[in-house]
Amino acid sequence: MAKGSKGAGKSLVRANLAIHEPPVGDSMTPGGIIETFAFDFNPSQLSLSRRALWTATPAQIERTGAKPEFMGVEAMQMGLEIFLDSSDKPTGNTVLKKVESLLDCCEVTLRSIGAKKPSPPWVVFQWGAFSTVRFTAYISSVDVSYTVFGTTGVPIRATARLQLTEIPSKTRGQNPTSGALTAQRVHRVVAGDSLQSLAWREYGSAAAWRSIARVNGIDDPRVLSPGTELIMPSAEEVRG
Repeated sequence: MAKGSKGAGKSLVRANLAIHEPPVGDSMTPGGIIETFAFDFNPSQLSLSRRALWTATPAQIERTGAKPEFMGVEAMQMGLEIFLDSSDKPTGNTVLKKVESLLDCCEVTLRSIGAKKPSPPWVVFQWGAFSTVRFTAYISSVDVSYTVFGTTGVPIRATARLQLTEIPSKTRGQNPTSGALTAQRVHRVVAGDSLQSLAWREYGSAAAWRSIARVNGIDDPRVLSPGTELIMPSAEEVRG
C-alpha cells in the first residue's frame, strides 16, 4: 500500500493497538498497558471470520444423512495489515522498533512469568467507537515484509500482517457509545485528570478509582501523565 494510496489512513480517527500485560488470576480484563501502538496509516481493509462447529456421525440405516449436532462456536478471527514507513528519516530505526514491538506480542511477558502464569500480552484493537472492530484478543501470528531499505541497509518501509484471535469475555461487550454496563473504552489523560475525578465522572463514585488503577496496573495513583491511555473498566466490573 503506497503512502498516498486511498484508504492509507487520513481519517481523523486513527486505529490503535493497546498492548497489555495478561490478567492476573481468573480475570478476563487485560492487565496494565505495556505500549500503545498507534497506526501511522489506518488499515485499508479488515477481515473478520467466525466458525460454528457442527458434527454428524453417519449411520448405515440413515438414508437421508445423519442429523447434525451443534458443538459450539470458535473465537472470532481478525486479519489486518499495518503499513510502516519512515522514509522521511532514512537513517533511523523507527520501523525496526515497531516491528520488534509486534513480534514481542508472541513472546511471554516477564511479569507473567513472575506471577507464575506465563502468557504473551493481550491486545485491544480499536478504531473509533465501532464495536465490530474493537475486541480483546491475542496475536496468533505476525508476518513482516521489509520492502524498502535506507542507504545503510536499515529497513525504512514494511508491511506487517497480523492475525488476532478474540478472547471472549463472560458477557459480550456492547458498542462503547451505547452506555451498556459491559462496555469498556479508552480514555486519554489530559492535564488536571486524576483517578478520583475520572472515577466520579464515569461511575459517580470517587472510590471507584481503585478499579481503574487495578485494570491499568497503576501502583501510584498520584502519577498520571497527560497523554497516557487508560482502559476504563465497565460499570459491571466496578460494581463487582
